[in-house]
Amino acid sequence: MDTPVEKMDKPIAKKTGIQKKHIIYSGAGLAFIVLIYMAFFTSRTSTYKVEKDKLIIETVIEDQFNDYITVPGTVEPITIIYLDAQEGGRVEEKVIEEGSMVKKGDIILKLSNPDLHLNILDSEAQLAEKENFLRNTQINMEQQRLQIKKDLVNVKYEIERKERNYQQNVILMKDNLISREDFIRSKEDLDMAIQSKELLIERQKQDSSFYSININSMINNLDNMRKNLNLVRQRAENLNVKAPVDGQLGLLTPEIGQSIQRGANMGQINILTSYKVTAQIDEHYIDRVRTQLTATLDRQGSLFNLVVRRVYPEVRNGTFRIDMIFRDTMPDNIRTGQTYYTSLQLGQPKISLLVPIGGFFQETGGQWIFVLDESESFATRRNISIGRKNPRYYEVLEGLKQGEKVIVSGYETFGKNEKLIFK
Repeated sequence: MDTPVEKMDKPIAKKTGIQKKHIIYSGAGLAFIVLIYMAFFTSRTSTYKVEKDKLIIETVIEDQFNDYITVPGTVEPITIIYLDAQEGGRVEEKVIEEGSMVKKGDIILKLSNPDLHLNILDSEAQLAEKENFLRNTQINMEQQRLQIKKDLVNVKYEIERKERNYQQNVILMKDNLISREDFIRSKEDLDMAIQSKELLIERQKQDSSFYSININSMINNLDNMRKNLNLVRQRAENLNVKAPVDGQLGLLTPEIGQSIQRGANMGQINILTSYKVTAQIDEHYIDRVRTQLTATLDRQGSLFNLVVRRVYPEVRNGTFRIDMIFRDTMPDNIRTGQTYYTSLQLGQPKISLLVPIGGFFQETGGQWIFVLDESESFATRRNISIGRKNPRYYEVLEGLKQGEKVIVSGYETFGKNEKLIFK
């Protein structure tokens, strides 16, 4: 029997060159190296490319900061006298037109009021009636006074006669030449005459006191009625609206035929001896603006000094009002209604770091700004602190240095990027 022959495994030849697994390993290693590089050797700052020539770039300077604001002011007369109707009525005539110069006492308007004239006639009639009554009362009092005086004269002579009769009877009675009854009767007649005199004197005193009080009361009433009549007549005189002062009739609203209520405003008179400048200021400054602050007004290259005379506390539509007066000279040919830009000084000048006013503040609120690198090829965001501002500069409290350049134009297109690369 033949012996079987063993079969041997065929050897496999090794492959040479780059295999697929090598590519995978190399890619993974390269990715790992890139990640390491990005993690440790590259910046994660978000960037944004901008055209440099379209930006407004300014230099941080150190200079005197003048704490002031510029506000538009309107020229007004130093004093305005308002014309209010002291008496209501219908406008019959406009004697003086708006804009004319007036003197104190000049009639400006003429009003009519028939009811007021009826009141005057009624008051005059009542006064005449009271005067007649007083006159009649005085006449009656005088007649009674004369009658009492006449009665006193009669009783005086009667007492004297009865006194003589009584004295004679005293003598006759001693000699029993008359009856006792006649003696007693003569004594009673004398006593009665004396008592009558006393009663007349007492009546005279009482009547005098009573009539005196009554007359005084009536006289006082008449005086009050005369005063009331004078007031009513004065009301009628007020139908002629007169200028209370010298000045210019700056406003006159009533028209002929119009009914005016008592107390209604009809116009104003402007006192043109001087002028004031009124301004509306943002309520943000209400705690800083006070009287005696100074301001300047520029007209055709000439500066005029003003001072705040009054600050109105009411805030309306986000602003409050102030009045400023000229400290010395005023501009020539100044007119009511003209508008000037005034610089109101809020504080003392101070040396500070300054950044020019720009649109960046609307986006940042003054909390950060883009600062240029020394190469001026890019700018980075930096936190800063801003204090006061005036129409030209912001006062920088911290975060910037003198000589650094910053972007002050608007940041609306920059988004949240922290680095700007210039094209």
